Amino acid sequence: MEETVEEVTIIDGENAVLGRLASKVAKRLLCGERIVIVNAEKVVVSGDPAKVIEIYRGKHQKRTLTNPRRGPFWPKQPDRFVKRAIRGMLPRYKMRGREAYKRLRVYIGVPEEYVDKKEVFEKISEAEAIKLKCKRTSVKRIAEELGWKNPSKLIRGGFY
Repeated sequence: MEETVEEVTIIDGENAVLGRLASKVAKRLLCGERIVIVNAEKVVVSGDPAKVIEIYRGKHQKRTLTNPRRGPFWPKQPDRFVKRAIRGMLPRYKMRGREAYKRLRVYIGVPEEYVDKKEVFEKISEAEAIKLKCKRTSVKRIAEELGWKNPSKLIRGGFY
């Protein structure tokens, strides 16, 4: 039997608004597309940066008195942060939602297998942050405020 190689849509997340990007990607995943998102750390969240960081920090600090190690768990890494936002737009308790979620890949930066395909990177025009008239912050900054240790800083700093 021959294996069919499915086409993969590569979306550049640079300067894309998180919610708009997530909704457009979720809709396309439900239609059966395989999607790869690169530059997840450059996705932006609209709103006052201090308030946005405070909201996400509040989600991280929720604990129970009986067992403080037990949930809710929220991601700190930018790629998982974006993937979690897209998961929220999918019906993940139904089979079609789970299958759609499996067709999604999100990366920090551009992986080596996609470097030579930069000319086919797609930008979602509806999600461009240029249209925003309010303040915004990047997912990378939010992740660093939540405690994400950026590997590129660690390598430059001499920790590796």
